[in-house]
Amino acid sequence: MLPKDPMILLSFVNMKLRDFYGSLDVLCEELDADRQEIVQKLSSIGYHYDGEKNQFV
Repeated sequence: MLPKDPMILLSFVNMKLRDFYGSLDVLCEELDADRQEIVQKLSSIGYHYDGEKNQFV
């Protein structure tokens, strides 16, 4: 289960991407998470996924 708060979600997702997953797609597949929901929540606080950096910036 992913955190509901966007700021905590940002920290959680970036940590998982840094330490365990090579891309957002792999993270979503492994955690059975909705990619669109993550992107929308983090976009609402001004972050977007950078595939080259493999993090939300």
